[in-house]
Amino acid sequence: MTVLEVITKSAEFLAKRGVDSPRLQTELLLAHVLQLPRMKLYLNFERKLTEPELDSLRKLVQRRGQREPLQHLIGSTSFCGLDMTVNCHVLIPRPETELLAEAGWQFLSTRNSQPSAALDFGTGSGCIAIALAVKCPAVRIVALDISTEALAVATENATRNSVTACIEFRHGDGFAALKSEERFDLIVSNPPYIASAEIETLQPEVRDHDPRHALDGGTDGLDFYRRLAIESPVFLKPDGKLMVEFGDDQADAISAIFATQQWTIESVQPDYSKRLRFLVALPPKR
Repeated sequence: MTVLEVITKSAEFLAKRGVDSPRLQTELLLAHVLQLPRMKLYLNFERKLTEPELDSLRKLVQRRGQREPLQHLIGSTSFCGLDMTVNCHVLIPRPETELLAEAGWQFLSTRNSQPSAALDFGTGSGCIAIALAVKCPAVRIVALDISTEALAVATENATRNSVTACIEFRHGDGFAALKSEERFDLIVSNPPYIASAEIETLQPEVRDHDPRHALDGGTDGLDFYRRLAIESPVFLKPDGKLMVEFGDDQADAISAIFATQQWTIESVQPDYSKRLRFLVALPPKR
């Protein structure tokens, strides 16, 4: 079979199984198998695939048809232009989270304090911490997670992007992993924010393959925001900032949580689709 024939047949297979953008997904899988940039497939439509290549692609397409995420099949994804390993132990970074990372490094780049420090609360794959380290190499970054498996992935990604010297990964249940005297210019977090009962309604790629602890934000999805609002001020410098991502229609509830704890809401910002997605807040006056 030729490249074009394989793309056509595989895309039809994925479409019947409810996979979004089936042709694009097929092309990305085939590019992975052939170790080619995807656009080069268009220059090789008449190329015949070998049996080993067909077999590899067939297996990947079948798994994608069972709604295993593309990023897990390929083993990596791009975040802020950086290559990140992902697997079943970490949340696959969403494109909108790049905006959170960008806001973080833009703020850190204005800091004159030496040394500046940032905390990534619930680092997962390490994508935010690593993006901050790449853009602000002088900043000391602490990245926390409760999952040792996630921290192993994050450490691999830091090595992959040559920023191991800038980031200290720590295992622990939130702020318990910090030293009482530590203070940060920035605390950034994309915490779990799905209400427990809603997880079963998510797409199979998320529901069945993202780690549950990275999704489940408690009964109303807001447990981690309450924790951040109450527990983080002592670790934030008086002129520092907290930046968090949140889910659809949570802006008012999360703003109220932080306002109740005497935070000053600096801004609530939209994502690429114009949905409110990020909160930037200043710590309570001490």
